[in-house]
Amino acid sequence: MTNAPRYNLFIDGAWTAPGSNEWIAVENPATGETVAHVAKGDAGDVEKAVSAAQKAFPAWSRKTALERADYLLALNTLIERDKERLAATITSEMGKPLKEARGEIDFAIGLIRFAAENTRRLEGEIVPGSTPDEKILIDRVPHGVIGGIAAWNFPFALCARKIGPAIAAGNTVVVKPHELTPFAGLEMARLVEEAKIPNGVVNIVTGDGPDVGVPLVAHPLTKLITMTGSTPAGKKIMAAAAEHLKEVRLELGGKAPFIVMEDADIEKAAQAAIESRFTNAGQVCTCNERTYVHEAVYDAFTSKIREKISGLKVGSPTDPDTDMGPKVSLAELEKVHAMVEGAVRQGGKLEVGGHRLTGPEYDKGFYYAPTLLTDVRQDMDIAHNEVFGPVLSVIRVADFDQALAFANDCRYGLSAYLFTRDLGRILRMTRELEFGEIYVNRGGGEAPQGYHHGYGESGLGGEDGKHGLEAYVQTKTIYLNA
Repeated sequence: MTNAPRYNLFIDGAWTAPGSNEWIAVENPATGETVAHVAKGDAGDVEKAVSAAQKAFPAWSRKTALERADYLLALNTLIERDKERLAATITSEMGKPLKEARGEIDFAIGLIRFAAENTRRLEGEIVPGSTPDEKILIDRVPHGVIGGIAAWNFPFALCARKIGPAIAAGNTVVVKPHELTPFAGLEMARLVEEAKIPNGVVNIVTGDGPDVGVPLVAHPLTKLITMTGSTPAGKKIMAAAAEHLKEVRLELGGKAPFIVMEDADIEKAAQAAIESRFTNAGQVCTCNERTYVHEAVYDAFTSKIREKISGLKVGSPTDPDTDMGPKVSLAELEKVHAMVEGAVRQGGKLEVGGHRLTGPEYDKGFYYAPTLLTDVRQDMDIAHNEVFGPVLSVIRVADFDQALAFANDCRYGLSAYLFTRDLGRILRMTRELEFGEIYVNRGGGEAPQGYHHGYGESGLGGEDGKHGLEAYVQTKTIYLNA
């Protein structure tokens, strides 16, 4: 693409050239074309952004809840107006099919709407005092400057997930989009500007992890860090944040088990397994990463899965008939292929796919064939390491006990799925399945009013809903006497 647009940083309400005078080329993973150049920020730019956010915080935090909500609703109106353009932006930098990109914009709108509607529900408490004339007030107040770090797989929605609740609660924010997909976050900044959100309340600094992410986390004025990304990156952020004892909210990797019992609706379960694995080319932290199927329906279920995978259309993400687009990068594609090859070496059977797609439609992009592995065992590497790609692994189980044991044999604890008609099993699952988010007899996809969180190496804290919003305030206890 010739004449690709160039984006500066968005700091203190102004578009600001990077101190490094360097730029990052953003490539379309479907075509290899450069779709934009974005500023390569550095520690100096982070300093400017955090300072701007700190300067804006007193006035913003003093605004009423309703005033903050009105700004967010104005932002949402602009997002709704520009839905098609924003969806095309996501598709161009991330390779997500356009119909899925539209869904991402809808999800972002829902996240911001929930934050706006609930600004007046951040309520304090009154506790009886220690003397007859005393009252103890427990207030909820904003932290100050929030540092947000977004992953590349949902570039617009993750920025909305950081910005919406942060500023709804009275904080100001500095967001670092991922360097592979920074375009959508900067488009969000354009709308923040148009919505006339006061200068410094929202700042967007693009760049890589060492130059932008590290100084943002380490800055003494950022009071809370909210990050979506990989588990190794999350551990580094937690370690860096410890120096200033700042709070962290980490939404990290996942290895979701997808349990299908012999009494399940097999057609419904198979369709959900496909959607929960191949949406966004498998690049979703809640994706079906390992499918546990009762031996009584293993053959029937596998046959349905094989048929459905063979029917998926892989191609241009702008084609309305496309079911799956490319991987986000060559490195990601090669990682997935190495995991498939490793599974086959360890005894897995390659039923469908297992290779990079070639041909005129695919050669310029990073397309990987939808893949089915059967005869996968619990002791294989692919049953424990996050694939984050279009590979469905099927593992046979003898009964519900074994399914639960295998599901919990995991260092991650984000999402899980269960298909059964047995209420007893469902109730037992609520006690024994060690995951923060469980989908029963349905495919994936969290709701803005829910609570998106995990256990173990899937992170700390959570996002969305009232519990996610409450993470953006801290308590202040006041012993009130006349």
